[in-house]
Amino acid sequence: MGLLTGFTTILAVILCGMWLAHTRVLDARSQRTLGEIAFFVASPALMVTTISEVEFAGAAANLTASAASLAAAFGVYVLLARRWRQGVGVTVVGALASSYVNAGNLGIAIAAYVVGDITVVVPTLLVQMLVVQPLALAVLDRRAGRGSGALAIVRRLVTNPLTIAASVGVVLAATGWELPLVVDQPVRLVAGAAIPLMLISYGAALRLSPLPGRTGHTREVVAVSVLKLGFMPVVAWAVGTGLGLDGTALLGVVLTAALPTAQNIFLHATRYDVGTDLARESILVTTVCSLPVALLVAVLLG
Repeated sequence: MGLLTGFTTILAVILCGMWLAHTRVLDARSQRTLGEIAFFVASPALMVTTISEVEFAGAAANLTASAASLAAAFGVYVLLARRWRQGVGVTVVGALASSYVNAGNLGIAIAAYVVGDITVVVPTLLVQMLVVQPLALAVLDRRAGRGSGALAIVRRLVTNPLTIAASVGVVLAATGWELPLVVDQPVRLVAGAAIPLMLISYGAALRLSPLPGRTGHTREVVAVSVLKLGFMPVVAWAVGTGLGLDGTALLGVVLTAALPTAQNIFLHATRYDVGTDLARESILVTTVCSLPVALLVAVLLG
């Protein structure tokens, strides 16, 4: 029931975005504007509220298994991209699509309804938000010509709104501090808009763009889908089992790894104007195909 609830919710909002584009309420420019609002305002607010509530204790094995599966899928795609002679920007987007899971939205719903414990997705959230995303954005910033060298990289990391928000969230979680109510309530209000904005923007992009398979990225999308839904869960299971995880803990790790590509990969692709077709089609295919994969995982390990 949790799987169906999570997928149905996401699909409904995506369809809303498609309808708005179909009726010309949204065009390509306004679709991009929604993405920019999500990138600069709503997503940072969501990161602060999400990470600030994280419990760090007892997550070492989960963290290791999650990081290993993510790194493995990311690395394999990079090797394939080098063989295909892809540019740096497309390679980063493709590698993210192969490894960056929808943990903050669908993952929390599935963890709550299927596993019965939302903390199983926390280690993956931390790795993605605090390590993978800042480094990937630094590479995309450099590709966009916004400076080079160590100082420029550091400056990009400490000025990127998503990195700043993640850092604030970690400080709040580690210290137990709470934002003043006059700050916390507006932040939470804006954070609530992040996921709807991303999904509506994505749905509009689906309607305004060519059908999947017509953009010349079929090979890459197939590779992303196999890595995301096949290779990554297997690595998570192998590493988790090797570290002694079992029961709901192992189920949570593998289910999280089997989640589809996160919508914010399309947000980043749009923001940096690179790999948008690859990101859009990868999210669509992995979202559609991840339901039977997740059901299989739940049956085998549940």
